[in-house]
Amino acid sequence: MKAQGAWRPKLRRILALVKKETRQMIRDPATIAVGIVLPVILILLFGFGLSLDVSNVPLAVVLEDSSAPAENLLAAFELSPYLHPQVVYSLQTADRLVMTGSVDGILTIPSDFGRRFGAGHATVQLLVHGSDANRARIIESYVDGAVGAWSARQSAEDGTTVAGGPVSIQSRLWFNSANDSHYFLVPGLIVLVMTLIGAFLTAMVVAREWERGTFEALFVTPVRSGEILVGKTVPYFGLGVLGLLLCVVSGRFLFHVPIVGSLVVLLGGSMLYVLVALGMGLLISSYFKNQLVASQLTMLATFMPALMLSGFLFDLRSMPAVIRAITYLLPARYYVSLLQTTFLAGDIWPVILPNAAVLAIMVALLGLASRAVTHKRLG
Repeated sequence: MKAQGAWRPKLRRILALVKKETRQMIRDPATIAVGIVLPVILILLFGFGLSLDVSNVPLAVVLEDSSAPAENLLAAFELSPYLHPQVVYSLQTADRLVMTGSVDGILTIPSDFGRRFGAGHATVQLLVHGSDANRARIIESYVDGAVGAWSARQSAEDGTTVAGGPVSIQSRLWFNSANDSHYFLVPGLIVLVMTLIGAFLTAMVVAREWERGTFEALFVTPVRSGEILVGKTVPYFGLGVLGLLLCVVSGRFLFHVPIVGSLVVLLGGSMLYVLVALGMGLLISSYFKNQLVASQLTMLATFMPALMLSGFLFDLRSMPAVIRAITYLLPARYYVSLLQTTFLAGDIWPVILPNAAVLAIMVALLGLASRAVTHKRLG
């Protein structure tokens, strides 16, 4: 009986503590967001965004021959579930499509294809955008499979047997002739490093100052909120530029990744992205003022999208339409495209200018939002 009596008050205290903690948790939206919303979003990101499949590959087909075999080969590509051919009639047009990222490769069906096919030694030429070496190899295998299946079917219908099929493929990689995955990975890794320095580190440091009260101490001085934000931005901006230079030097001299474009364009676009990352870190930390919450939300809003939804690791065209639409809101998407173009293709202005313009607009919007949130919280 005494043992049962001793347990009753202990149980009441435990229940009271559970009730109090539950109420406190419910009253804190940030805790609910981290505990419930974050896992759901991560599951959705990994479930829909994490895909190594390559499908609906856009391919420019330069059709220089109007013979029946050439038309039949084109039809075979149109029926492929993995390829999405786009017919053009000049190599110059196909080149522009590759340069702007509209297609991943060029398949040329030459003018003498029909005659050579009848003689049993037809040839087509395949040029693949090689910035992503793994994706380029997959595209080559898709094209080889489509041509091989069509050749075998034609041989069966004609009642002839030709070793390897009557059509051969001459393939070459553009922008990555060495077929080295570092050409693709290094620009993406620069994006991750800039995100960590600009957003994650800034959010952690600023949130820690909010918790310690050092931020509030600044407001008894004549310094204004906008000036405080600029003072916080400049050191981390310098740190981000230093990190960028280290990454570029490492990529060039350790991994031998070429820099085809201008260093001015590379540095200018990178500075814009560092400012965007700083703005996101300042905005999150100024609003929540808590290291744990700021770190979790910054990781969710910046680092995870930069890793999974920027086109760095996974092709955006292989994702569902809803996820692709979300990626247009992510600054890392535009920075990845800008970096890969500058490193491997050169100063392709139809790609560089739109991406840089979007980043510049994001810098302005995030700067205004950070100042408004800080002023409102302090006012």
